Amino acid sequence: MRRLNVSLAERSYPILVGAGLLSRPELIQPVLPTARVALVSNTTVAPLYLDVLAKGLEKVGVDVTPIILPDGEVYKNSESLNLIYDALLASRCDRGTTIIALGGGVIGDLAGFAAATYQRGVPFVQIPTTLLSQVDSSVGGKTGINHPRGKNMVGAFWQPKLVLADTDTLQTLPDRELSSGMAEVIKYGLIRDLPFLKWLEVSMEGLLSRNGELLAHAIERSCANKAEVVAADELETAREGGRALLNLGHTFGHAIETGIGYGEWLHGEAVAAGTVMAVELSRRLGWLSVADVERVRTLLQSAGLPVAAPNLGADRYLELMSHDKKVVAGNLRLVLLRVLAQAVTYADAPREEIVAAIESCCNG
Repeated sequence: MRRLNVSLAERSYPILVGAGLLSRPELIQPVLPTARVALVSNTTVAPLYLDVLAKGLEKVGVDVTPIILPDGEVYKNSESLNLIYDALLASRCDRGTTIIALGGGVIGDLAGFAAATYQRGVPFVQIPTTLLSQVDSSVGGKTGINHPRGKNMVGAFWQPKLVLADTDTLQTLPDRELSSGMAEVIKYGLIRDLPFLKWLEVSMEGLLSRNGELLAHAIERSCANKAEVVAADELETAREGGRALLNLGHTFGHAIETGIGYGEWLHGEAVAAGTVMAVELSRRLGWLSVADVERVRTLLQSAGLPVAAPNLGADRYLELMSHDKKVVAGNLRLVLLRVLAQAVTYADAPREEIVAAIESCCNG
């Protein structure tokens, strides 16, 4: 088992990565203030993993209330959030009840937002079961739901007490979901970790074949990168750089997700296409070479990810991007690359260059 730490003073917490962790309730029990948990999962993950986790907790004296939600990005909304509240209230869960998220990023974000807001805050544990959630969304305390006008526009920062990433859960992950998670793994190499980027270029075939040691290393390295960034800028308030750099490709990607309808593309697929737009814009600003852009495209394609975005029209992209959380005083701050592995936030890209980057990266 690999252990990392997110250093946030009194809100610090461990990240545990390894095989077979779901059947080890003794790893979870120490962070529970009382012997009661609400276990939030979905209709896909629950049949696979809920029993082993719930029975293990019950064997050490923990009372478990299961809450099963429908599966999919389309359900990351206020209706699903209220289903969690309804179940917590019906079971008379109090402030000592710990909410555990067992699932991918949607479940983690929903359960985390419920934990942040139920009775003004209850303890929270993340048990991510997808690659994307293990390397990204489970770490850092961002929680929330989607709104028809924008992705993740309603939410809260609420740090978990523990992140437990069982690599065995990746063996049942569909190939498309595994590739989707690779977009976030690749992101860390692109924004700040050139040795990791090079390692990914030679290791992608083994990662996609679900080699356990390679996956564990990729998860650990990704989480270590994110933990460092989050520790330095927990609430994404740095004027330059900081936690916002973790959003490479996301401003374009969120526009794709919102524009075509939540769930049509997986989050990582949209981020991959958005990343190509970001590196193409970086090239147009004179920072990256044509070879750099092709290198990024090649790596994303080797991970089974799309590198061409749906053609929503540049005006529609810009309209959707104007709702992005990184808009400050009406100025859109984009995450771009000065060089590979050196990301920056930049608010001065000319509109015509943004349009050109969008149009050159779209299908059709």
